[in-house]
Amino acid sequence: MSVRTLPLLFLNLGGEMLYVLDQRLRAQNIPGDKARKVLNDIISTMFNRKFMEELFKPQELYSKKALRTVYDRLAHASIMRLNQASMDKLYDLMTMAFKYQVLLCPRPKDVLLVTFNHLDSIKGFILDSPTILRQVDETFQQLIEIYGSLSTGEFQLIRQTLLIFFQDLHIRVSTFLKDKVQNSNGRFVLPVSGPVPWGTEVPGVIRMFNKEGEEVKKTEFKHGGSYVDAQMEGSFELYGDRVLKLGTNMYSVNRPVETHMSATAKNLASRSQENIAPNPLAKEELNFLARLMGGMEIKKTSGPEPGFRLNLFMTDEEEEHAALSRPEELSYDVINIQATQDQQRNEELARIMGEFEITDQPEITEQSTSKGDDLLAMMDKL
Repeated sequence: MSVRTLPLLFLNLGGEMLYVLDQRLRAQNIPGDKARKVLNDIISTMFNRKFMEELFKPQELYSKKALRTVYDRLAHASIMRLNQASMDKLYDLMTMAFKYQVLLCPRPKDVLLVTFNHLDSIKGFILDSPTILRQVDETFQQLIEIYGSLSTGEFQLIRQTLLIFFQDLHIRVSTFLKDKVQNSNGRFVLPVSGPVPWGTEVPGVIRMFNKEGEEVKKTEFKHGGSYVDAQMEGSFELYGDRVLKLGTNMYSVNRPVETHMSATAKNLASRSQENIAPNPLAKEELNFLARLMGGMEIKKTSGPEPGFRLNLFMTDEEEEHAALSRPEELSYDVINIQATQDQQRNEELARIMGEFEITDQPEITEQSTSKGDDLLAMMDKL
């Protein structure tokens, strides 16, 4: 497992989250000033300097539920509120989109280009906010400094770590199904066409060499695909042509996107349901959450401002049906962390959680109130 995977995972999933939220804000005709405030608040929190410092420290990935907790708090960093079903759908769309991008990366290092595509698009949301733009550019520079010098083998380990993280997720997404890049069982279809990875040749030739390294024989074969040479390498600089389109905003053309659990995915999830017994990584996950969330310095609003609820479904009825029909083991309503013996850490994280709340907000739903009173109560409601 690579200890350099977490920043790439977080930034790419965060980029996909912003794409979805931007699409839904436009689809629900949320006034432009409110929509901009939501995106600005979330991006500002996401790229907070202290938060990024914690994120970029070498560390292993933790459970999906622990990471989901971070995104739940991040999505509620502004005046917008999502109920449980919409948050579940948002996280499903985020994870499946990035999983598809990782699978399609021509070479392991291109995961970094995918990350740059997400950050380039995020900067497009905040062109009128120079302070937040500087935050994103600082993260860009950190990525270039830390990942620019990594070897191919290190990027391969990062890619394997990401695929292990996503391996049991097979949620069907309507856009992928319509484009025929995903099967009805939720598994992706990998293409056998297009440009080959930069620095490689189109398949179809087997060369044999002698012990002096001289080519002695060449045999051609039919590869069954439609490959072409890569014309140029994507730019790994702060500004430049990334060439690779993976990681760009697939919601820029407004079309409804639905998620569905396939029968295969339900069975896999059922078999992999987390054990009720204490998790040996529980304390580490608690520390992980405390460190990351401690860096999420969410600015409180200076006065009362009307909040609103965003629905990721077409109607409230669809949202309610999704909440009822989602398999229990796939909901992120409980994080199994045994933290009662670590009272000091428990109180510290509860204090941090309490600081996340947006004051003077009207009551939107029962789920959006009273979060953060204490660690375990907060997690029970997620």
